[in-house]
Amino acid sequence: MEIIASSTVSAIDPVPAGNYVARCYSMVHIGTITEEYLGEKKTMNKVRLTWELPTELKVFKEEKGEQPYVLSKDFTLSLHEKATLRKWLESWRGKAFNNQETERFDITKLVGVPCMLNVIHKEKKDGNMRADISSISAMPKGLLCPEQMNPSVIFSVIEFDQTVFDTFPDFLKDKIRSSKEYKEMESPNVFETTPEHTESQEDDDQLPF
Repeated sequence: MEIIASSTVSAIDPVPAGNYVARCYSMVHIGTITEEYLGEKKTMNKVRLTWELPTELKVFKEEKGEQPYVLSKDFTLSLHEKATLRKWLESWRGKAFNNQETERFDITKLVGVPCMLNVIHKEKKDGNMRADISSISAMPKGLLCPEQMNPSVIFSVIEFDQTVFDTFPDFLKDKIRSSKEYKEMESPNVFETTPEHTESQEDDDQLPF
């Protein structure tokens, strides 16, 4: 399978702000969804990347014992020169994309690849704090990342896998269900597109993760 191209944790106890060794273990192609930001609706093809922080462990559920904190971020699935995903991947790889790579780059190749994440805290509307990934970079020379703890997850709404889909939290399931691709899959003969503002590839990613 190829995927060609919001950070939240518990509001009660987010991972402390700082720089962390991390490893990407999940890439979920959400599909083309319409979201509202600053009063304007935009239609975007979205993908969610999730990293684990293997040096930051906590017991979230007694039956599972210690598990790493995880952080996710949604991106518009574009490698246009102004796209946020491209900027993040270049920072992660430590080198710019060439023209050939931007024509068809399978981002699932980065599942299992370690990196450094800078985590900050942001205040939510309810007054609680949430952890947010502010930047990503390649692993410093000589620094090792512990082995991956969570199983790798690759999911695309276009090559729908019900078994993987059933493992997702409800909010992510609902977001995927709202996508154009999911609706077409469910009702291929009745689905109709409605004219909406579509975010061009020249637009930068404007929505929080």
